[in-house]
Amino acid sequence: MENKQRDSKTIISLMSGTSCDSIDVGLCLVKPDLSCTLLDGLNYKYPDEIREHIFKIFHEGAKVEDICKMNFVIGHCFAKAANEMIKRHGKPDFIASHGQTVYHYPKDTKIGKVSERSTLQIGEPSVIAQETECMTIANFRTADMAQGGNGAPLVCFADETWFKPLNKNVAIQNIGGISNVTVVSKDCATFGFDTGLGNIMIDYCANKFFGKPYDKDGKFAQKGTVSDSWLRCLLEDEYYFVEPPKTTGREYFSARYIEKALRLAPEDKYDIMATVTALTAKTIAQAYERFVFPNATINEVILGGGGAYNPTLIEYLKHYLPEEIQVKTHEDYGISNNYKEVMAFALLGYCTYYKIPNNVPSCTGAKKETVLGQISYY
Repeated sequence: MENKQRDSKTIISLMSGTSCDSIDVGLCLVKPDLSCTLLDGLNYKYPDEIREHIFKIFHEGAKVEDICKMNFVIGHCFAKAANEMIKRHGKPDFIASHGQTVYHYPKDTKIGKVSERSTLQIGEPSVIAQETECMTIANFRTADMAQGGNGAPLVCFADETWFKPLNKNVAIQNIGGISNVTVVSKDCATFGFDTGLGNIMIDYCANKFFGKPYDKDGKFAQKGTVSDSWLRCLLEDEYYFVEPPKTTGREYFSARYIEKALRLAPEDKYDIMATVTALTAKTIAQAYERFVFPNATINEVILGGGGAYNPTLIEYLKHYLPEEIQVKTHEDYGISNNYKEVMAFALLGYCTYYKIPNNVPSCTGAKKETVLGQISYY
């Protein structure tokens, strides 16, 4: 559609990432030029018992019955989170919900001759729509995968939309549970991929060794020394050598994976924290060396996600990157580090509403551009 046929829309966007620490809620204004302004944001904490059930699904052994029930339970949680924002500002034009990813399988294995490539985000959108009385757009990843893509990273669409007009050479690096990069450069078409571990292993070790959900401000890692021998071992994982487009998740970097890796860890728990934090930084830098720098000039790295609030992680990243590359955050460009992905899915929802293709095949590997998302009415 042409811009004159579109209107600005207020959208409540809902996102819960691989860390499952909370549901991020953003009230966004998306305009016909596809600019997005965050009007308000809040973090809705999962009740502890529900978060525990989600992790039981992650840690394998969940029955179909468990996933079926949690689809509706999380839908109720998402609806409550949205209603908290509605209490503040009234009803939006519609809701865009990423849902909670519980399994993501981008490999093209087959049953017989039929592909098993698939993904599952739960948090039933019909529950959200009925409990908020708002049209709800969800299930953004499935259409891309149906086109042969990886269903991720989808934030690349927002990165290209918002950063391409700046005419700069930038790597937009999100560090959530998993780390992913979007390369927007004058040298080439936009591309992106998951670089590997973000906060999953850091959070796991913070919980295991300190009883904390995450390493606040990187304080535990700051007290330790990186184990070079263990770090070299961790860097040998095959995922880091796979050519993009590629995506990964908690299915691969699971609790079992981490426990196996910890068998070779140093004894000092602070050294463990320092090393897993360095691992995230080093895998990002190595991903650039292998897959970005041969194809594009990069002058800036723009950080977002929870990792952007970890000064120890940022210090390591600056150490591993070429010194001429500036490291900034989304805040430097007027975009919230905390709510960037929420804003991105508000944009994706806007495009679904107006039937605008909203994937980037050069990032996801899909055969073509397509309209992502499914609509639930109330």
